[in-house]
Amino acid sequence: MKTLSRLVVVSLFALSTSLLSGCAKEQVAPYPGGPGKDIEYAPPQYSEDGPSEEALDAGSRLGGGNGLPGDQYSDEYKRLHGRSSEQFMPIYFDFDQAAVRPDQFSRLDQNADFLKANPMARIVIEGNCDERGTNEYNLALGERRALNAKTYLIEAGVEESRLRTVSYGEERPLFLGQDEDSWAQNRRDDFVLE
Repeated sequence: MKTLSRLVVVSLFALSTSLLSGCAKEQVAPYPGGPGKDIEYAPPQYSEDGPSEEALDAGSRLGGGNGLPGDQYSDEYKRLHGRSSEQFMPIYFDFDQAAVRPDQFSRLDQNADFLKANPMARIVIEGNCDERGTNEYNLALGERRALNAKTYLIEAGVEESRLRTVSYGEERPLFLGQDEDSWAQNRRDDFVLE
């Protein structure tokens, strides 16, 4: 009797395994607005200093700058907005630096203009780093980056009570690559409506 029970169990196991292995995952079509599809896109070039202003503004050619929501998960959208709310522009930093780069002042000015025109809006400034460095160091660096952006916005006329900072250090990378392009995109402050 034991032999018959074992045979039934083994047969059921073999049958279920063959049924499960025969189920193929559904193929998903790539994002239709991605590179080489309905829009013209040439990937921006990056240097060791991070993305240039031209590279950062490349997303404006993709429909993101004209009020269209875009695909939040596309690389183009992430390059334009980071994790910032759509009304805001992220700012980028040089490697191991917390000082706001001069080429990022215009982005901060745009963010300040939106906040001044919308006096009820409150934001969180999220400091981010690339993965190089220890967790503790990157959390502190992300905090300094967020505080520097907050100081800039206050000096531009935004009330301090409407601004909050948080550091994510290296914990929330936007791009997962192990290259300068990915690291440059991850060294940023995002501006998120509360």
